[in-house]
Amino acid sequence: MSAATAPVSDERGEVLLADGSVRARPPRVLVADPAASRTVCGQILEGLGCDVDLVADGRAALRALATNDYDVVFLDVALPGVSGPHVLGARPSLPTDARFILFSDSPTVEEAVEAIRLGAHDFLRKPCDEDDLRRSMARSLGALGVEEGSARGQSRVEAFQDMVGATTAMHRVYRLVSRVAGTRASVLVTGETGTGKELVARAVHRLSPRAERPFVALNCAAIPEALLESELFGHVRGAFTGAVQSRKGLIEEAEGGTLFLDEISTLTRDVQVKLLRVLQDRTVQRVGSNAARPVDFRLVAATNDDVLNLVASGSFREDLFFRLDVFPIDVPPLRHRREDVPLLAAHFLRMYGQEHGLEPPRLTQTTVRRMMAYDWPGNVRELEHFVERSVIMHAGRDTFPFDLPRPRPGHAGTELLGEALSETWTLERLEREYLLATLERTDWQQSEAAERLGINRRTIHRKLRRYREEGLLGEGPLGEGPLGEG
Repeated sequence: MSAATAPVSDERGEVLLADGSVRARPPRVLVADPAASRTVCGQILEGLGCDVDLVADGRAALRALATNDYDVVFLDVALPGVSGPHVLGARPSLPTDARFILFSDSPTVEEAVEAIRLGAHDFLRKPCDEDDLRRSMARSLGALGVEEGSARGQSRVEAFQDMVGATTAMHRVYRLVSRVAGTRASVLVTGETGTGKELVARAVHRLSPRAERPFVALNCAAIPEALLESELFGHVRGAFTGAVQSRKGLIEEAEGGTLFLDEISTLTRDVQVKLLRVLQDRTVQRVGSNAARPVDFRLVAATNDDVLNLVASGSFREDLFFRLDVFPIDVPPLRHRREDVPLLAAHFLRMYGQEHGLEPPRLTQTTVRRMMAYDWPGNVRELEHFVERSVIMHAGRDTFPFDLPRPRPGHAGTELLGEALSETWTLERLEREYLLATLERTDWQQSEAAERLGINRRTIHRKLRRYREEGLLGEGPLGEGPLGEG
């Protein structure tokens, strides 16, 4: 370990990590990798303040696990002697509470699903860079309840702990967040509803020098227009009926920290003018006051609208847009990063299993493939809510049956047809998806669905049985879930 990256012990026996965070003891990590990349991986983890052991094969990994107490274990899928999945499968017989993370040079969906089934906490693509390892360590240590303090705010290790994703699209988001966090620049986060724009804003804050100061969030669309100005800028006593005392606005509450304004495109033109003045002058005037107060805050804004179109239509000020759009970050929809679905599903299964005290159902390859084929119009939020409902509905089951989420209004009709035309579906697929959407709308009552579709209920049952045999439905037995008799 080099002197430049080594943690330093202070007089209390605590460990000061390279990024400024403080831990009572460094996390102990085992890296099992037959390639020379294990050395690089070990050096990165040491730079994060970890106590690292390196081994090159599966048998050595088992011996190390039998004799040492690890917090996190990284396993290559293709370990010689005993493979990574086999080492993971032996976990119940080992004296360890460690979180296991598998990685592979060319991971497949099957490998990821098998790793998750065996209890892996994460699955990474090699070569792993510092951001990959940092995010994975953050999620693993958070799940273990290993607490970290900080001399200057939360550790960089924790910055991305709530963001799950290993695709190229998400790596771009991580890189942009890391690049802009240390600056004073305003950030505009764009993306569809449910993609996780607030998580991006929080990561920017956690990685910034302002991390110890407040992170203040406001959904602009959730506040009535009459109250929004006072909520943002504050007011003095007597400024309006009901203003019985002076009050700080959220801009002042965010002093020294970060103000996150979600759905900023819903601000009225009057409020846009006042916000622009605050950003230009770095002062704020409370409603009813002529006095300007200096403010120091970092603004991160978010919207799911096309702001350029709003600027063109005149509903959003161009000068404010350019103030906000200094550093844009676009968060991809889930349908553009389908390979993240297994990791997200496993993450939410664990999270809600623990939260509700239930044994979550097991993900299978068939279920994962069907989940990856679905477009998730509500993005990560829709997937999260769907998994939580499934944990409650199917707790303790051997399999996780993928019953299609309830369609949005109109999805079983014109939207479904539009999707079929844009993606050039076969007639067979269009029939299947329309049948399944209709069953969803009738709560899987086959008699009612058959009546709506103008076919016999036996025809529905026969088609569902064939879909099941072709691996296009969940794996529950006949009489349960989508194959119930209704």
